[in-house]
Amino acid sequence: WTRFFSSRQLLVMGTAVEELRRIGPAMEERLDPDRAAAVKAYLAIALDKMANFNAILCRWQASRTSIVGFFDRHDYSFKWSFGEMNITVPKLGMDWTVSQVTDAYRGISKLLDPSRHVLFPERPAHAADLVEIHNRDAADLPLPDGSVQAVVMDPPYYDNVQYAELSDFFYVWLKRTAGHIYPDLFTTNLTEKSTEAVANPARFAALDKKNSRRLAQADYQAKMTRIFAEAHRVLSDDGVMTVMFNHKKTEAWDTLGQSLIEGGFQIESSWPVHTESEHSLHQAKKAASASTILLTCRKRESPDEPAWWDDLAPLVRRAARDSAERFRAEGVVGVDLYISTFGPALSVISRQWPVLTSEVDPETGQPRRLRPEEALELARREVAELRLRVILSGRQAAFDPVTDWYLLAWDSFAAVEFPYDEARKLALALGTNLDRDLRRLRLVTKKSSTVVLTDPASRRRSGLADPESPSFERLIDAAHALMVAHREDGIRGAETFLRRTRLGEDSRFTALLQALINAIPRTRIKGAFARPEAKDLDSLAVLFPDLEVPGDPPSALEPTQPSFNLDD
Repeated sequence: WTRFFSSRQLLVMGTAVEELRRIGPAMEERLDPDRAAAVKAYLAIALDKMANFNAILCRWQASRTSIVGFFDRHDYSFKWSFGEMNITVPKLGMDWTVSQVTDAYRGISKLLDPSRHVLFPERPAHAADLVEIHNRDAADLPLPDGSVQAVVMDPPYYDNVQYAELSDFFYVWLKRTAGHIYPDLFTTNLTEKSTEAVANPARFAALDKKNSRRLAQADYQAKMTRIFAEAHRVLSDDGVMTVMFNHKKTEAWDTLGQSLIEGGFQIESSWPVHTESEHSLHQAKKAASASTILLTCRKRESPDEPAWWDDLAPLVRRAARDSAERFRAEGVVGVDLYISTFGPALSVISRQWPVLTSEVDPETGQPRRLRPEEALELARREVAELRLRVILSGRQAAFDPVTDWYLLAWDSFAAVEFPYDEARKLALALGTNLDRDLRRLRLVTKKSSTVVLTDPASRRRSGLADPESPSFERLIDAAHALMVAHREDGIRGAETFLRRTRLGEDSRFTALLQALINAIPRTRIKGAFARPEAKDLDSLAVLFPDLEVPGDPPSALEPTQPSFNLDD
């Protein structure tokens, strides 16, 4: 862990640790034991804060002339620039980090104070038993059955963040600054990882590298099921559990939904709350979800008989459609709109669990139980059909599945690069295939675990986006060929293409251009369109009087405020 720091930074950190330990006895002489321990603990946290801004993976942000901390992302990412804090300058170093910890403490106190009067009106202001804090396994709570009215849970988001692995960076310093105060919390060399409820394939690679991801998923589901079952035990019969979750992968929602249902809960309602800045490095260029979904859950009453998927599927469709229309009206867009329907879809099946399908389970010979992901895929298809109608601005047109996928990829992810698995699932929902069709047609290229939309000019070949072609099997090929003709020969070349192919007289083609204008982001950077396709469409609109070109959004700028992340 020393290799994360330069020699000068290690000297500063080591000196700070020594000084903190040196002044400990003086604190104990002047303060009562509990207050002395608290002050030392907060100073230890302040030193950890300094480590975050005094390491070799801190970077310099020129636009704000400031240092960005080590963990501006949830990983140990390489940085292309370097910034170092001058610890010796007044109001920097420990002065600054102590002020940061003090501000955080003051903010937490202000949040707690109003609730104290509401929750405990009969108790004196300084009663010692107002709040009990337990640091232990969530699957083993020291509470009687049915003893609490509300459970509020912000669980790990599947494989989004490997908390224990990242915590080691701070743990190695805390062990030296606070380990003597709380020895029970620092009994291991590094943080305990085997009991953590995250999907981490690296833990299973040595056991079975080929199936490590599946094993990690099963491990996460088993741990979350035990946690939800324990929450079910301590919750009163009329109590409510609220679960926050944020993930763009269907498999993560499938796993969480299965754990919730097997833990004995039914989902009552679902609310998307915007919690991520689009400028955040956790979000930028990742087509990530910017909303956290809040699921409100109650204990499920066991039904007399199992439900059948054939009966519930129409209810899932209706729930997805109604929630998508409502959340879209409230400003939820892109991939968040699909995710916002997952809660309502899970709500339908969780109320009726167990849900059986008409298929036979080969292992038991009985009807196969539904997996939550099947309901989520149905919700995704319903939203896709809804979004296609919206993108067409009320026009009546029917495209081919490949063209539909291209439109919805832009509409859903608003990015040129997005996760491979989400691209695959969107293709399946629309009746096409990512590898067999979309990659073969060069609409996308695969890049590790993501896909990248191909620029029209890169598809200029016979049978695809060829301006010389007399006809086109897929309408998106014709639109890309028009863009290529425009880039090569300007408006005159585009006019020649439209006359020769007679696409200028085709209402379906005009509807497609309108849909592309609506779907492809029109963001400008320093006055120029960020996406060349948006520039093409903006210029070509003069050839189609019926096209409606929206006003441009503000230019993309560096954020002036730090991003807010619910995990922070």
